[in-house]
Amino acid sequence: MKYILILTMLLSTTLTYARYAAAPEYPKSPIAKLTPGEFCSTPTEYRYREQIPYCERDVSSELKEQAFEQYRRMGFTLPKNHRSSYKIDHFIPLCAGGANTLDNLWPQHKTVFEITDSIEAIGCEKLKLGKITQRDVVGLILKAKMNLSQANSIYNRLKAIR
Repeated sequence: MKYILILTMLLSTTLTYARYAAAPEYPKSPIAKLTPGEFCSTPTEYRYREQIPYCERDVSSELKEQAFEQYRRMGFTLPKNHRSSYKIDHFIPLCAGGANTLDNLWPQHKTVFEITDSIEAIGCEKLKLGKITQRDVVGLILKAKMNLSQANSIYNRLKAIR
């Protein structure tokens, strides 16, 4: 009986470690059912030629933690001791009319935001200048965030807009 108990404990421990070893640390893109994206519905101002509703950045610590927790429930480890490797990203950027809601927030690893932040910046600059519509820039930004392999060509496409 004693050996069965020891074997059961060893098996349980091994399975636990195997589960965490197999779990991905972070999402490479937002999960649509958790982060479908949401536009600003409580603007503090309207921006650009299109008069796009703009929400000031206002994400509480509690809301950030909720975003982390819902992704952890989906199987991502998102280690708390690696918090400096992440930011809470607005799937639809604020500069393009995004909201400060859980439907628009996700934990983005630095290897991802190092790629996508420049796309957001140039896209919103072109939006500000009236060189691209909100619809088109949001479409391109979301496409890049969902398909990192296309990010470089999307960046170059935005950069080429005159």
